[in-house]
Amino acid sequence: MPVPVPRQRTASVAAPAHGSTNGGDLTLLVIADDPAGTFTVPELLDGAGTRVRIRSARNLTEAERLLTDDIHCILVDLALPGAGDEELGPLQHVLRLAPRHAVLALTTSGDAERAAEAVRLGAQDHLFRDELDERLLSRAIRYAVERKRADVTQVKLAESRLRAQENARLERGLLPTPLLEGSNLRFSARYRPGRSRALLGGDFYDTVRTPDGTVHAMIGDVCGHGPDEAALGVELRIAWRALTFAGLCGDELLSTLQQVLEHERESEEIFATLCTVDIAPDGRRAGLCLAGHPAPLIARPGRAARLLPYEDGGPALGLLQRARWPRRQVELGGAWSLMMYTDGLIEGRQGPGEKQRLGQDGMVEMINRQLAAGLDGEALLEAAVAEVRALNGGELTDDVAVLLLSRNDSRS
Repeated sequence: MPVPVPRQRTASVAAPAHGSTNGGDLTLLVIADDPAGTFTVPELLDGAGTRVRIRSARNLTEAERLLTDDIHCILVDLALPGAGDEELGPLQHVLRLAPRHAVLALTTSGDAERAAEAVRLGAQDHLFRDELDERLLSRAIRYAVERKRADVTQVKLAESRLRAQENARLERGLLPTPLLEGSNLRFSARYRPGRSRALLGGDFYDTVRTPDGTVHAMIGDVCGHGPDEAALGVELRIAWRALTFAGLCGDELLSTLQQVLEHERESEEIFATLCTVDIAPDGRRAGLCLAGHPAPLIARPGRAARLLPYEDGGPALGLLQRARWPRRQVELGGAWSLMMYTDGLIEGRQGPGEKQRLGQDGMVEMINRQLAAGLDGEALLEAAVAEVRALNGGELTDDVAVLLLSRNDSRS
């Protein structure tokens, strides 16, 4: 019995579908061996003026030629031959051929089990040929299109969540794990990327203890805030750790890191600032190298915190071909705390609505207040980042990395 779709322009199909917006034209592809010619009408028109174009294919081969991106719904006759020996071969072929389209399965009311199986396989709905009329067909198309749209949205959301979870696991794995076994130094760190919903930014840091007892620490900042800058920061950090364990230090290490940066960066405009410190095994002295980076802050019991000398620093990595980075010897003393940070900590505003930056002097004053309140270690860094954010009047746009190395010596 042929499907009684009227040839006059009266179909009530108004729902948007794949590739369309509300109120746009719709296109239905009918795949059926239709000797009565009931699906040969070129288009239908509903009461609201929405055109429903109908394309007809007598077999799957012809349907494949007619299937284009402007098709919104496909009506496939399950009785079609030519799709292998599988009972629902025509439907499975259409689902593989058009995974983003709404699909309706057409069969007889005496074949309810196969109709239900068609839906389980992926069709949005089924229709019985001997019960079909214009109103039922228009409603089925509308619902099928909306179900498919909801299904596609759910798939995209699920894929997005999976990508976010995978990225989070990857970024957590790329954050450093300090190697300080055997050292009496205490380590604390805080890291806040400027990128929205990211765990990793262009700032990077690391701390390791080499077999001779020297503790090496570094902190750096790749210019920019995107994922490429974050990846380059990870590469520089891993290269620094490998070179440090290989025995490189000071100018030799920074020159090699510059070669790594020049090889890995996407453009010659990319550069990175860096601060490295190597603390002697007795914990009382350190070598300091600065490559365009803010100088560390040192705090000692009974004294105000201050910045370490920074007059002898060299340029940022990637700016000058034959640059040099002198290593300066500094005295730490018996008990001390050494704070290394990126410029995200000092480039926020001095207060909500203020134009002036906090700067290094403002940061030193802030740290001294917090030290006077008895804060140290994790609590000190947490308070510092929180106060900088509060002074800025909201989230900081730049990445922030801060690490703190501390040594207590009752003999000092």
